[in-house]
Parts: sequence; C-alpha cells; structure tokens
Amino acid sequence: MPRLDRRHFIAATVATTATWTVASPAAWAAPAARSRTPDPYESTARAAAMNWRRLPTGWQDAPFLANGRLGAQLYKGGTANTLKLMLSHTEVQDHRGQWRSGIGYSRLPIGYFTLTLAGDITAVDWTLDPYDAELRGTVTTTRGSLHLSALVHNDTSTLLVSTRPSQAEEAAAWTFQWLPAATTRTSGKPPEYTPNPDPKVTTGQVQQPLLAGGGWTTAWRERRAGTSRLLAAHVAYAASGDVAKTTDAARAQVDRALTTDPDDQVAGHRRWWHGFHHRSFFSVPDKRLQTFYVNQLYKLAAATRAGGPTVSEWGPWFPETGNNWTAVWWNLNVQIGTAPIHGSNHPELDSVTSTFAKYEKNLPTSVPAAYRDGESYALGHPSDWQLRAGDTYDVGAPGSNHVSDNFGNLTWAMHNVWQAYTHSLDTSILRDTLFPILTNAINFYAHFLHEGPDGKLHLPQTRSPEYANAADCTYDLSLIRWGTRTLLQTARILRTNHPKEPLWRDIAARLTPYAEDPKAGVMIGKDVPLADSHRHHSHLLWLYPLRERVWDRAADRDVMARSMAHWVSMQQLWHGYSYATASSMYAVMNEPEKALDFLTFFTDLKVVADCAMTANTMYREGKNFALESPLAAARSMLDMAVQSHDGVLKVFPSVSKRWPDASFASLRAQGAFLVDADRAGGVTRWIRVHSEAGAPLTLEHGLRGELSVRDDRGRPLSWRETAPGRITIRLPRGATAVIAPKGSSASGPRDVPSLGNRPGWGLP
Repeated sequence: MPRLDRRHFIAATVATTATWTVASPAAWAAPAARSRTPDPYESTARAAAMNWRRLPTGWQDAPFLANGRLGAQLYKGGTANTLKLMLSHTEVQDHRGQWRSGIGYSRLPIGYFTLTLAGDITAVDWTLDPYDAELRGTVTTTRGSLHLSALVHNDTSTLLVSTRPSQAEEAAAWTFQWLPAATTRTSGKPPEYTPNPDPKVTTGQVQQPLLAGGGWTTAWRERRAGTSRLLAAHVAYAASGDVAKTTDAARAQVDRALTTDPDDQVAGHRRWWHGFHHRSFFSVPDKRLQTFYVNQLYKLAAATRAGGPTVSEWGPWFPETGNNWTAVWWNLNVQIGTAPIHGSNHPELDSVTSTFAKYEKNLPTSVPAAYRDGESYALGHPSDWQLRAGDTYDVGAPGSNHVSDNFGNLTWAMHNVWQAYTHSLDTSILRDTLFPILTNAINFYAHFLHEGPDGKLHLPQTRSPEYANAADCTYDLSLIRWGTRTLLQTARILRTNHPKEPLWRDIAARLTPYAEDPKAGVMIGKDVPLADSHRHHSHLLWLYPLRERVWDRAADRDVMARSMAHWVSMQQLWHGYSYATASSMYAVMNEPEKALDFLTFFTDLKVVADCAMTANTMYREGKNFALESPLAAARSMLDMAVQSHDGVLKVFPSVSKRWPDASFASLRAQGAFLVDADRAGGVTRWIRVHSEAGAPLTLEHGLRGELSVRDDRGRPLSWRETAPGRITIRLPRGATAVIAPKGSSASGPRDVPSLGNRPGWGLP
C-alpha cells in the first residue's frame, strides 16, 4: 500500500465532525477518499460503521477494538469529566490447575486508562469504522473539545490512541489503573482461593506477577508533538518464568510504536483489514441486518485468529467488573460463535482447528482416571484456551454417580473442524487433527455403549445439556452417530485401514434410534420428554447443525417438523442463541419467512428471560455478558443465502419474499467452492461458482428458463440436468462456471437497494 497522503481528518467515506488537519508524528492520516471506481466491498463495510452520539456506559454499549489478542473499549468514566479505556487480553490468565478452569485457569483483568478532561463531557460524536478497524471522533466538554483516533494494531497488538485537544483542554491527560489479578468468578470458588499479589508499579508500566509463575506487564508512553499526542500501550504475557522478561518485551513494543511513523504503522494495519473485508460480500435490502452482518465479521476478526486463542465468552473484552464467564465454554458457545467462519470465507479466523491441533495433548486430562487408556479423549467446560479444564476436574462417566453435560463437547467441536475440511478439502485437517481426535472422542463413548435385548447399542444415563439426565440421551446419540459415520468417511478419504473401523461400522449400524413421541417428535432421551421451555437445542442437534435428517428426503420431513414445532411452542426461557438456531433450522427446512422472523426478533433487541442483544451488537444474559449469540445469527443469514450438504450446493435456498433483492460474492461452500450470485425482484439473475479443488458440483440454482453454463471466458461447459432446478457441472480445479438464463450474463456484486431506513448500531 502506498504511503497515505496527509489530509483533513474527516474522510469522505465516514461521517465525523472532525475537521482538523493531521501533519504530526503524533497522529496518522484519515482514510483516503474513495476512488471514482465504485468498490462495493469498501462501501458496504464503511456503511456498517457504528455511531455514538450518546456517551456509552460500559461493555454492553461501548465501541470495541481488538486484533484477536489485545482488546480495548471506550466509555464513560467515573466522573463527569473522564473517559475510561478498558484494556484486556485473551491470553492473560491464571495457571493454578488445582482448581477447575473457571477459577484456576481463569482469565484475569488487566486495568484501564482514564482520560481526565478540564470540563465535563457534554457530547460525543464517535464512529467505529469496521473497514479500517478504527474508532474516530470528538468529545465536547464544557471547556472545549478533543479529537481522537484509536486502534489496536493488527500486527503488533499495540494500542494506539491519537488525541488533539483544543486550547482549553490541553491539560487532558491519561492515567492507568490496574485491576486485581484475581478471578471474578464466584460459582465454585473455593474458600482457600488467594488472589495473586499486587503488581509492581513504576512510571509507565505495571508489572503483574502470578503465584504460579510468569505474569504480564502493561507498558505505555505518550509522545507529544505540538498539540497532538500519541498514546501507545502494550501488554506482554508469559505463562511461566521471570515476569521481568514481559516488562522488557512490553516496553520494547511501546518504544517501537513511538519511533515509527504513524502513517507507516497504520497503513499496514489497514491493509490487513481491507483485505479481510474483500474476502467476501453479502448485501440484503434490510440494511440494519446487512450492517449487523458486517459487524459480526468485524467482531469475529477482532475476537479470534487461527493460531491464537479461540472465542471465549467475552472475546478479548474483559468486562470491568467481570462476572462468572471467565474461561472458554465448550457446551455450545464456541461451536455456535465460530459457525460463520467458513461460510463467510474467513478460514484465517479458524482458531478452533488450530487450537485442537496445538493442544490435543491436554484432552486426556478431562477423562476420568479409570478410562485414561491412552486412547480416550474428552473436553471439560469451561476450559482455558489451551483446552485445560483443571487438574482435579474430569467429565465423569455415563451411568455413574458423576454425570455431567460435558460428554459431547469434544465431538461437537470436531464437527466445527469437519466443517473446516469440507469447505476447503484440505486433507491435512483430517489427517493431523480431526481423525486422531475424533477417534479418541468416540473411543471414550464406546466404553459405555452396551447391547440391549433388542440387539441395539444403548447408552447409560448422560445429561442433555442444561435440561435433564436420560438414558439413550438424544444429544449424545446424535454426536456418536455423526462421529462414527464421519470416521468411516474420513478413513476412506485418507485411504487408511484403521483397526477401529469394525467398531465404528458396528456402532453406526446398531446404535439405537432416538426416543420419539408421536406428536412432539424426538425426545430428550428414553422416557424423558421435552416438557418445558428449553433454551438449548441439544436434543435437536441431529437436525442442525449435524444435518442427519434433511428436508430434501421426504421421509425425514415429518419428524423434523414435529420436533421443531414442539420446541418452538415453548419460548418462555429461550435465550438469544435459541432464536439464531431456530432461524437456521427453518432455513434448512425451506421455511424462509419463519427463518427471517426469528432472526429479526433477536436482532431487533427483543428481551426474553432477561436476555437480549445490546446496542453495540454484543449480548447479555441477565448481568452476564457474552458474544456468541449475535455471531450465531450471522450464520443464520449465511444459511439463507447458501447451503451445501450431501454433495448439493443450493443458492438462495431460503430467502424471504421480503428480500426481493440480494447479492453476494465469495461465500464458501462445502466442496471448496466459492460462490457469487445475484437476485433481483425475487428472481435469481445469475450464479458464479469457482472450484478450488475440482470436487463434483451439483447445483440447485433456482434460475428460470433455458440455461447458459459457461466458464469465465464465455466458453460452454459440459453439464446436465439431474432434477428440476438441479444440474451437475464438470468443473476442474481452478475453473469457474457462470450459470445464467440464456442470453443474459453475470456481473459483479452490488449493494442492493434498501427497503427503508432503520436505526443503525451503536448509540446513534
């Protein structure tokens, strides 16, 4: 990227009230004005900017910045003349494994900066621009004003905040307040728990040691040039060893940030984020939902990266007072929170696969001692980002006096890893990660399967997460069935003969069917019906996301419809992810209107059981904060646009009549296909499919009339119709097919017309 021209702070693409000119080593230039050639990727990302015209008060309504590790949020301070900039880090945690992970491996708070102004704050005008991953704007006080720009640098994990106060606010100053290095979790907190010692505080740094060894240092310094100031802050962490080494590392990063030209630093940061937003595109006529979707992708990229910690309940943003969710939750939260990654074509965010590849060694520790045979894995929750649930904790054993709802965590997580494979066809994912781990996850379950008088294999009592104990629990059976079938398929793909294959075939063939009610559909388990409202879709995992039953098969529809209708009939205790999941389920059941109804109910900030999405697109359950439910809702939107299962790629399979237009580009489907398509006036206009791996392509297209099927140079391709509206195309690796009504052609993605103004996100 060329060096950015210095120009007025206000950008042509982002509305702010700032008009000051940047020409200082303590500031960086505003984004360059858009080129005359329209770029829908940039324009839709910038149009999704969140705005603040009211002062946010905390985690649930503040702007947020991060790069997968360091996180920052800006909001109201403790007095009328202060702002608070909360700093946190996904890797910073305790290491006392004698307690369960939420305590012993708890994430720990770091602290916050306070900006003290001369006058009381009377107004703010802030914009969080997801395209640049920057916060920009002004603060107005009773004495003057202050302009600011802030980002967490993508490559260095350093916080940069550029400020320029008016004359009356020239005394504005940053101070740092550390927070106690102690878990904020109260559930299960043992009486002998002792907080970590207070830190060593010196000018520009706070060195925090841990009782278990290691620790972290927060270092910061401000550079001034005229009236401009540039604050740089960095957190360096070490799990063990001398904490002084973290001080050297943190100070070195701060020095680097303040001795490098701001424009050069920010150019690299923006380059990564601009490339991120150009990886895919999705436009719908409901612009509130369109901007919501863009902001979920921004949030995901801010929260996690391949090779880094996976998504915890808060992402990188530790709430100032904390709460109980101090670790990584694997009984649903990670699985649904990372669900949009592959369909949106962002494998660079797949921290789930990389986490299991790196920390597989810790999975045996969640297995009860009696079953640690070297061939059995489990995953307790919560865990830390290294998959450790605590040295004294295990998941228990089915049919024992220690039954938990943790038995299925690992197998469900492997479904996310399987999605990484099916969307890329990268066999190294199977060979190195999924096959060895899923093998041992099924080995653990196999210890407890037993033959009944009916000749079927049965499971003793386990627990359907968050509902009830049951023998032949549907949740566990569905994961076992998916796991054994996937292992057999993987063995075929890898062309390997595994000694466990006879066992897998036996389980797949003889595993008992789910308990079923003639009216209510699939039950929780044997003799245990779903009798009350249940926020978790644990007993419906076979329907979604495992897709064991599919709407295309007429024989599956009755049980799918009955089971779904019964669950949906009791919504009193539903939470945010219940609505997101229901939306996806209806999308795969060819019910687009219901799918959109459930999506908009949640994203319109409706409150059920004291749970709701928040103004900044985060999520709360009572006083606890989380972020997985809005991320799951982004997956719901993808399920409306593209579905791929059982070797069939469907384009616009479940788009509501309320969305007459829609356009997308480079959405990723199973089979390693990248898909573009456009819809106008309720009719699909064209489809473009690029094959990365040369997999067989069966396309359900939804186009009308006689078809033209050509490559990207306009040459005819070989194809045939296999069913009404469904064709197969010979598409080699690296080739592209353009499918359109005869006589028409394809173009690029477009930002489709809006159906009306709806309020944006933030506090506008």
